[in-house]
Amino acid sequence: MSERLEINALAERFWAWQCREFPLTGFIAGMKTDDPVMFREAPEDHDRRHGEVLQFLVQLDTLQPPSSSRERANAALLRRELEDLRDFHRLGAHQRPWLLPVGPEFNTIYFANLTSLGDARAAALYLARLRTLAGFFDDVGRNLRDGRARGFRYPRVVLARAESNMRAVTQTAVEKTAWYGPFARSTTPWPAGEAAKAVIAEQVVPALTRLADVLRDELAPHARDSIAAADDIDGERYYQRWVSHFTNVKMTPDALHALGLAEAERVEKAIERVAADAGFAGRVADYRRHLAEAPEFFAASAEALRERVEVTAKRIDRQIPNYVGRLPRITYGVESIPESLAPRMPPAYAQPSPGDGSTAGILWVSGLPQKCPLYMIPSLALHEGWPGHLMHLALVQELDEVPAFARYNGPKYGACVEGWALYCEGLGEEMGLYKTPHEHFGRLDMELWRALRLVVDTGIHAKGWTRARAVHELATRVSLSLDTIEAEVDRYIALPAQALAYQIGNLHFREFRERAEARLGDRFNLRRYHDQLLGIGTATLPVIGDLLDDWLATEAAA
Repeated sequence: MSERLEINALAERFWAWQCREFPLTGFIAGMKTDDPVMFREAPEDHDRRHGEVLQFLVQLDTLQPPSSSRERANAALLRRELEDLRDFHRLGAHQRPWLLPVGPEFNTIYFANLTSLGDARAAALYLARLRTLAGFFDDVGRNLRDGRARGFRYPRVVLARAESNMRAVTQTAVEKTAWYGPFARSTTPWPAGEAAKAVIAEQVVPALTRLADVLRDELAPHARDSIAAADDIDGERYYQRWVSHFTNVKMTPDALHALGLAEAERVEKAIERVAADAGFAGRVADYRRHLAEAPEFFAASAEALRERVEVTAKRIDRQIPNYVGRLPRITYGVESIPESLAPRMPPAYAQPSPGDGSTAGILWVSGLPQKCPLYMIPSLALHEGWPGHLMHLALVQELDEVPAFARYNGPKYGACVEGWALYCEGLGEEMGLYKTPHEHFGRLDMELWRALRLVVDTGIHAKGWTRARAVHELATRVSLSLDTIEAEVDRYIALPAQALAYQIGNLHFREFRERAEARLGDRFNLRRYHDQLLGIGTATLPVIGDLLDDWLATEAAA
């Protein structure tokens, strides 16, 4: 068997294993299965998986080193996936799972939002899957109890917010829940819909309530007032491992902190120039106050905000063929985040289409207009929609030459996915999308926010910052509402190192382009370069750099 077939065979076996062990991953990829279980999170599932991961690593070590650049990339990505699973199990990540803002309840909502019911069989299968959600919530509770017995302690603020989120979901009328959404959206009144209401009311909601009770009654009494990941058991190693996972670079928290400070200073100087263009020379604070208080910068309603995003998205679509040659087959739409969820969610986020193309992607924008000023819309649309997340991930799903485990696992490659989306915000300058100083400010303020994430995340987890100091750092430097800033800081506390991926990825994608322009000179073609870059798929930053260097060497020699 050739090297390529050996690596591909192992990658295919790993993908089949992933789809079995993490059914939601396969569901998002469009893999057809009658398995009613969407979440396998019991303690015994985690222990079994750990042993199987070790076997995969042994098999990977027995392969001969691949010779081609794509084969080397595939092997490197497979090793990274396996080592992540191994290391995080050893660090007990499943016993201190993420609870905020993407907690267990959000994952089930995400699954429901991706589900469409095309026939009676699909409706019956979805009903069967609803019946397994109560067991999933109970399994998460078991893992949390095991973590408590091991000595893990959550920050008090994380438990309070997570419990509040869970209870808010349980207070929604059954017909309005995301879990009932597939039936509510269907044009056919499936008989299974009535049974679904009973399952949600009598099984799912009580189980989520039990999980919220675990947080309140069993974890909160032992919660810690400190917010640093380093303050938990094996905390410094735990944080550094997440840093490595999310950034893909060998940088210490101190180095990341210093980089964030330098980046913030660079962006703030650019903001001073924009403020001067807007008539506020030397008065950036006054300019920020004007943007925060003037009614003209806020939509009159959630519907008006959504429509404004839709108009901006079409303006962007007109420009796309000048920048990207290969476009995805699936498109996307814009929806408002329900008002019940909006206070705890960011101004906007992307929900990619599933791999089978059964539903379009969705750019979700806040249902609270005050959370999303109009001057932020161009950069948000570029980041979350096209050519950002929704185009990027849709294209990746069509790349047959990329292993399935990498094609359908974009969130695991945060520096790549978020770096590209932030790079796309910068493309808006070349597109002429930012028409006013305020919209230029919106882009810069968004980048400043990402630069300060390097400062705040490392400040919280490695430098002993308090929550109040982290909130103050953002509140005095970016134009976000206080409730948004507090939610962001709590997110950084709950998801150590995740916020580092954005600006690290952004800086690398800018450097990739500079490298290509310098190497190819007058022969550099932006559209061709973007097609090559996007054709790599989701990968770590070092893998992207290696594959681009190989392509540039070929182009330069042509």
